[in-house]
Amino acid sequence: MHTAIRNTPSAEPSRRYARQTVLALAIATAFTATTAEAATAPVPAAGATAPAEVRIHDGRVDIPLPGGTVTVDPATLKTEARTRDGRTVLLSAPAPQAPGKPAGPIRTKRGATWSYPGKGLKAEARADHGRLLVTFTATGGDTSLQWPVTATDPAVEALQFPRGEGLSVPVADPFWNSADGGLVGEEQDISSQFSLPVWGHTLRSGHGGVSYITPTDIGSSLTFASRGGRLRATARHEFSRRQDTRVYTVALSLTDGSPVAPAVDYRNWLSEHGQLGSLSEKIRKNPATGRLLGAFHAYAWGGARRASYVKRLKDLGVSRLWLGYDSDDTPMKKADADAAKAAGYLVGPYDSFADGQRKTPESSPNTIWPDDVYPTFCVQRADGTPQPGFRKKGCYLSSQAFEQAEPVKHYLADRTRPLVANGADSYFLDVDAAGELFRDFDPKHPMTKAQDRTNRLARMKRLADGTYDPTTKKRNPLVLGSESASAWANQVLAFEHGAGTPVDGRLWGMETGHFDSRPEDPKDDDAWGGYMPEDAAATFFKPVRVGDFKPEHRAAVAHTLKAMYDPAYRVPLYGTALHGSLVNAERWELPFGKLPDQKRDRALLAMLYNTPLNFVLSDKDKRDRQNLRELAALQKYFAPLHQAAGTRQLTSFRWLTGDHLVQRTVFGDGTLTVTANFGTKAHEGLPGGCVDARLRGKTAQRLCPGKVIS
Repeated sequence: MHTAIRNTPSAEPSRRYARQTVLALAIATAFTATTAEAATAPVPAAGATAPAEVRIHDGRVDIPLPGGTVTVDPATLKTEARTRDGRTVLLSAPAPQAPGKPAGPIRTKRGATWSYPGKGLKAEARADHGRLLVTFTATGGDTSLQWPVTATDPAVEALQFPRGEGLSVPVADPFWNSADGGLVGEEQDISSQFSLPVWGHTLRSGHGGVSYITPTDIGSSLTFASRGGRLRATARHEFSRRQDTRVYTVALSLTDGSPVAPAVDYRNWLSEHGQLGSLSEKIRKNPATGRLLGAFHAYAWGGARRASYVKRLKDLGVSRLWLGYDSDDTPMKKADADAAKAAGYLVGPYDSFADGQRKTPESSPNTIWPDDVYPTFCVQRADGTPQPGFRKKGCYLSSQAFEQAEPVKHYLADRTRPLVANGADSYFLDVDAAGELFRDFDPKHPMTKAQDRTNRLARMKRLADGTYDPTTKKRNPLVLGSESASAWANQVLAFEHGAGTPVDGRLWGMETGHFDSRPEDPKDDDAWGGYMPEDAAATFFKPVRVGDFKPEHRAAVAHTLKAMYDPAYRVPLYGTALHGSLVNAERWELPFGKLPDQKRDRALLAMLYNTPLNFVLSDKDKRDRQNLRELAALQKYFAPLHQAAGTRQLTSFRWLTGDHLVQRTVFGDGTLTVTANFGTKAHEGLPGGCVDARLRGKTAQRLCPGKVIS
């Protein structure tokens, strides 16, 4: 079997290894993927060459690409590809609302252009790096466009989309086509609710799949619908002058049908555009970053922030750990931070630049700012009112206001400096890398969402490279992390918490206790727990199961957990795109012990994806000993695997059984191979509920989490 390789730069240390999954309309092929095993290497057609030129006929445009031809109908925007082996693949059904009678098309060297005078749009379709690249530009007033319309072909078997780490959902699955799945009717903002600006689908009978990349993700969304018991997904873009979203681009590619193929396509896109970070390079620039390799992550409460607790961890055999703590009035002292670093751990505060409030006894310390930052820096909405902050308190602060003040007032450096004065070598900056961006209408600091993103990247980069404090010439680089990091932040971050979790929107009802009530009303179910006791808050430390919730809420909880953690639907899209660029983990308010019934599968997923587990620690937790035993045992297994492969690309993901419960990953050019059995029956000697991991040149090591957790 040959492997299709794009001749583009790669951050992967083993450069000779093929970035294999994407076929990208560049190669017409027979495919070998089956239901039982999603293959990751396409088979190129012998001697395939591109036709000579673009052709326009009957108002339609034929664009030649190596191995086949794609046809776009400007009148309806129906788009399909004809491959050299005679197959036709529907890339998009006609737009639900045709944009109007087109003017043109006019042939160009690599494609064609046309316009929609009545809608105020011009369009261009062309070949680019083996993809079909379609760009719409608004020339008139604000408008919108629904396109592409995907997964409508009867041959489509499953939809892939990057909710957190990623999901692959069979389009005819009754759960996902019903209200139980929580997907149908949902419009997902691509810039804020997806971890990557990409989605895709797989065709049955081994006939490959299609990938869709939206580099213009701000202003773009994806809506899921069910028609005749089958899922489909339609993109929408809002063209707005005020929001600076007047350009909309979609890159369409044929793939080999692997469930992670869209993520491979996006990783290639990042590499081609110089936007793919390298964890190895980050370690070279700041050697402390190397301590992320092999480390689990944990937030410390109460006495867990002290040197004596660090000694307990070390005595249990915990060799690597990222240890974080709130930036409150009981931070880690210098002696504690020094003990953690001496143990080989990273240590750092949790902070946020996002919120501002008036100081009250209930205010979080990181919402209090000097001078008149609050309320002067508040993001202003179009109606002139401030954008309410987290939990509707205070306001969200404008990154543009901070940037404009920076030449004179160094508010962010003044915030950071005392928080790392104890010797902390890491920093967790909440929200900044997450997708929720703001348009600021305040004339004193106006800002588009794109500018908000640019500002956040700039200030995160200053934290990472140590230039955040302009008052000193000495650099103090920090191992930087952030929350639910979108792909655009991969070059500035060393780690993130949140993208590992495929968050279902109903999770917030579980966490807040407001299933049917408004946030300002009393909770209608407090099973999750609140923020007491102070040193071991129930919201983090209290284990919860479906049966702990009120009877009327249990079905919703069960459906939510199925949508998030059922391994038959989980696929490592985020890891395929970004493993080896940064380290990703689950959300910090969902520590490993929070959901006991999901612990086995979460442990298996962590080993399979080569990603750390996230814990909370407190000497006041009545389950503290059990928590530490589990952390130590699981980290001991994980550490050598991550130290060997944490900087490597995730190069292969496969289902080994038809029920998708036995899965295999490969990292680098065979540096690490992991096989996990999420079922109850043994498969080729691997018991149900166990994982085998084999480092190149060594014998496989087995972990059965059920023997470790309780």
